[in-house]
Amino acid sequence: MGRELTDAPTSYQWALPNSLEVPKDKLRVRLDFYGNSVVMFGVDKGIITTTRMIDPREVALALLREIPLSSGILPEGALWWYHGKDGAEIAFWCPPQVWPAALQLEAFKPPARYKLPMPGLVFICKPGSPPRVYAAKRRPQTLQDNLYHAPLFNVFSDGRTCQGTHKFPDDVSEVPNSFFTSFFTAEADWQRRSTKYPQNLKALWDEINGKKRFPLRDLVFFGKVEQVTQ
Repeated sequence: MGRELTDAPTSYQWALPNSLEVPKDKLRVRLDFYGNSVVMFGVDKGIITTTRMIDPREVALALLREIPLSSGILPEGALWWYHGKDGAEIAFWCPPQVWPAALQLEAFKPPARYKLPMPGLVFICKPGSPPRVYAAKRRPQTLQDNLYHAPLFNVFSDGRTCQGTHKFPDDVSEVPNSFFTSFFTAEADWQRRSTKYPQNLKALWDEINGKKRFPLRDLVFFGKVEQVTQ
């Protein structure tokens, strides 16, 4: 047996002139959002007839059915597009290549300049924001492919990067190049980025500086692609 819906109005009067004789809009369903759950009440003539807990994703998907979502034409090298609570982001694959880098370890002194062979890198980018960066031995093909810690300064252990005073472009396709034009420092967590030099990333940079290929055996495992796609 149903119970009367006493803690909410049973009808809603449209804000239209009375002369139009538009009937009241009947309440059919009510959603109550709690801290850890959502409860849906089915209502008929002001009486609750059904009650059940639902997944918040059901609500979101029901509302999104009428909202078109499209990534548009993705930039070259894009791996995936994702839209979350903080907006849209695009992941890019940068093949193994030599990158210019400047390392500023001491204030008021010229930075050390490098030509660094890097493994393939995955940049997860948002407009005008510092990216997340990971390394990979090959272009990711599945969510179960392995990712590794990027052997770079300015990168935290979870892949986030330290922006400092650098301004990143709104065009996400330009973020990887912009990342390497900024000065690298020792501000972020730069340990455990190298198997050979776990406590001294600069020693790795000094060793590979000017070479053509990064030694893939030196990469430190991070996790699977699926861990960074949402």
